[in-house]
Amino acid sequence: MSALPQVLFRPGRFPGWMIWVVPAAALLLLIGWETDWGRQIVRAPSTPPAAEPKPVSAAVLPDYQIDGGLPAHAETVQRTLFNATRRPAPVLAAEDGPRQIVRGQFQLMGTTVTGERNIAFLKEVGNGKTRVVRQGDEIDGMKVALVTADRVQFHAGEDSEELVLKVAPGPKTTLAAAPPPPGAPAAAGAGQAAGAARAAQAVRAQQVAPNSPTDATAPTGRAARRAARQGAASGGDGQTGMNAGGGQTGGHGGGRQR
Repeated sequence: MSALPQVLFRPGRFPGWMIWVVPAAALLLLIGWETDWGRQIVRAPSTPPAAEPKPVSAAVLPDYQIDGGLPAHAETVQRTLFNATRRPAPVLAAEDGPRQIVRGQFQLMGTTVTGERNIAFLKEVGNGKTRVVRQGDEIDGMKVALVTADRVQFHAGEDSEELVLKVAPGPKTTLAAAPPPPGAPAAAGAGQAAGAARAAQAVRAQQVAPNSPTDATAPTGRAARRAARQGAASGGDGQTGMNAGGGQTGGHGGGRQR
């Protein structure tokens, strides 16, 4: 026995076909082990023939009918389960006469007038709640008939009410006098004011002079010229006015003396 391995595995004595037979036998043994030697191999079932469709007739339930009809259950209909009192709802009484508008319940706060929509912003006088309505809407039984920039009209039957937008007046503005130029001295301004006052006094004296006698006009003309000269000495702008007034007064006085 000890000589057999030496004969089999002696160089030049091992046949070449053994190299292929041994792995093939091992593979067959593994397949037989996994399939339990063919007992676990299941054949695929054959495709069954297609079943022919059969027409199905669905039975239709008969129409539901109340035994005895509705007249037999009139009490059940009147004492409905959906009413807490099991009594029929009261019939609303018809309104007698045209509806009347309760005036003073709304105040107009503003309006928005566009080409397609006219909107009014109202305020309830009682609770201060703001309501927004459009022209054509209904509010508290009244129809918003017209919305303009400053008013809203309500109609209810033949009655109507108009709310006008109240606009609070703004504060009055007072135009202050223009301040003097930065380089002008204060004395020049005072002299101009004094000269203007004297020129005005001379003009008033000239207007009063025609009502007095002819002998009294000459002193009045001299007084006017004297006032004009004093105004010329006091201010620049007043000088022009006073010279004009003095010359005009003197001319009138001289004409009367002649």
